[in-house]
Amino acid sequence: MGDAAGIGPEIIAKAWPDLIPICRPVVVGDPLWLRWAIRLVGSTAAVRVIRHPDDFEPAHDVIPCLPASAQDLSSVEPGKVSAAAGRAAYDFLSAAIDWTRAGVADGIVTAPLHKEGLRSAGLHYPGHTEILAERTGTQQFAMLLSVPGLTVAHVTLHMALRDVFAHLTTAGIIEKIRLLDDVTRRLESREHPRIGVAALNPHASDGGLFGDEEATLIRPAVEAARVEGIDATGPWPSDTLFARARKGEFDGVVAMYHDQGHIALKLMGGMRAVNISAGLPLVRTSVAHGTAYDIAGRGVADPTSLVEATRVAARLVASKTEQGGN
Repeated sequence: MGDAAGIGPEIIAKAWPDLIPICRPVVVGDPLWLRWAIRLVGSTAAVRVIRHPDDFEPAHDVIPCLPASAQDLSSVEPGKVSAAAGRAAYDFLSAAIDWTRAGVADGIVTAPLHKEGLRSAGLHYPGHTEILAERTGTQQFAMLLSVPGLTVAHVTLHMALRDVFAHLTTAGIIEKIRLLDDVTRRLESREHPRIGVAALNPHASDGGLFGDEEATLIRPAVEAARVEGIDATGPWPSDTLFARARKGEFDGVVAMYHDQGHIALKLMGGMRAVNISAGLPLVRTSVAHGTAYDIAGRGVADPTSLVEATRVAARLVASKTEQGGN
């Protein structure tokens, strides 16, 4: 459910009829907030409180909900930072991870959480991805954004732009190329996905006029990936790389920092964009937007990204099953 003070509950209530044909969905969250959201969006669905994901079969008009937090959310207000909602969002995710790792669920789709809500609860994580990595003991992971036909991996993620240069390494870039190659193979059913690697500096530094990271860090990573049999090229100036990708020249792009990938993908895909966690021992996708506190509680939130995230999660689960994975 994510942060109950955000749009998570209402997009779940809105999306529910569209999720049933895709998978066997179960909400991990707060039943009272789910009921509130159902009334808010004018749905007639009922909430069935369960204690195990197999306790009840979901239906178009019945939403099974697993309570997964001891937090009292009765004083939470839509659109306002809440320590209780932040802690509950963490609890919801932790429970979903545990159920999935136990083999009871096949994957996780997350509604948005709020970083300030986490922080106010004493939880200093920058987002879902880092919680997932810590709880699963994963050292090599990446956050991907995906729209139909194109997926982007980010070498650095939630950090100040001034810190990006210090955190870029050839090893880190190679790692993200590998993770992107693996996920894109499964999403696009292509044996050798075409991956374009973005430059860091304008014009890919113009031969060293605007920095040397392209020559010293990025190009060696691309060359190493090609030795491994990955169809990676670059570094390419990002302003032209994404235009080429939009025309179908690439299946995946490796971006050097958060906004380099996010802005382009969200412009290209809008609400169809999906967040994917790569490198984890489980399937996890998410909406590609935040808690939208500015519209929370008004019933106007768009559930499209949640539906698409569920569709992508089901596709990734199916591809792992076909390949004999867990």
